[in-house]
Amino acid sequence: MRNKLLIVDDVELNRELLKALFMGKFEMLEAENGEQAEQCLAENRSIIAAILLDIVMPVKDGFEVLNFMHREDMMKEIPVIMITGDFSSEVQKKAYDLGVSDIISKPFDPDIVRGRVKNIVELYLYKNDLEDLVKEQTKKLLEHNTQLINTLGTIVEFRNMESGSHTIRIREFSRVLLVVVKRRCPEYGLTDHDIDTIADAAVLHDVGKISISDSVLLKPGRLTKEEFEIMKTHTTKGAEIVQQISSMDEEYYKHCYDIALHHHEKWDGRGYPDALQGEEIPISAQVVSIADCYDALICERVYKPPFTKDQAFHMILNGECGAFNPKLLECFKEARPEFEKLADSIR
Repeated sequence: MRNKLLIVDDVELNRELLKALFMGKFEMLEAENGEQAEQCLAENRSIIAAILLDIVMPVKDGFEVLNFMHREDMMKEIPVIMITGDFSSEVQKKAYDLGVSDIISKPFDPDIVRGRVKNIVELYLYKNDLEDLVKEQTKKLLEHNTQLINTLGTIVEFRNMESGSHTIRIREFSRVLLVVVKRRCPEYGLTDHDIDTIADAAVLHDVGKISISDSVLLKPGRLTKEEFEIMKTHTTKGAEIVQQISSMDEEYYKHCYDIALHHHEKWDGRGYPDALQGEEIPISAQVVSIADCYDALICERVYKPPFTKDQAFHMILNGECGAFNPKLLECFKEARPEFEKLADSIR
């Protein structure tokens, strides 16, 4: 609980006057220069409700304290009220640019100081409580999304007569490849959060297969041209299914939709359903496409026996499964050992 007020002023009398104003309302912390203030902030960050900060002080002044708080990302959680004898427009501009909540001139009116500090502290406490509530609700929503996606992925696997390990492998293959892409291809701007979200969304890549008839989906042999056209609709049907999931947050929705619709597009434009080329294909779908292709090759299917991991690796690199982004193929080369470990451990 934030119940402490930090008073920073090099004049002891000023500190005593301010302490007297808030006695009984807050527990008091004191600092007589900026250096002491920084140490106090570092030690009591989570329990400081506000700072009453002077500007002109020895060792480090008030502006240096504000710069410290910016570096430590404290300004959004702890309000700063500057109390200064220098009320020039230059000082005010600099202080507000550095994020202070209010500026009070010396000598100050006790009632005004009490009122302004009370209002600011209550506003910040409300804001912080609201942010915590949003974070908690977001966490619950993400957990719900993950459960929903995993359930749908399992349904698809049962429908496709596959083991429950397929979607797990696709998720983990995608995650491994995304980690390499993040490091080697910064132009895609991937973050750790993106990696987790895309990897989870990969589970729904084949959700559209729910709509494909058994005679096509489970046919033990090569599909006719007409049957293959039906099979190809699992991409558009998958996107339609994702569109119907109203509880999914925007970010999850985008990746699930892009992956379901575009994971069979090819770098040279010879994929489906939209014949996208190159970077027209969302990076999430590009990554999952390689993961899905690798898994399909190394696993037994109703229409084929499994290939070895070495065969699968070279078939993808040699373009036997269609064209992939050359940059991602270089990442795939680096990720090969991790792919093979996962293939052995997740069965």
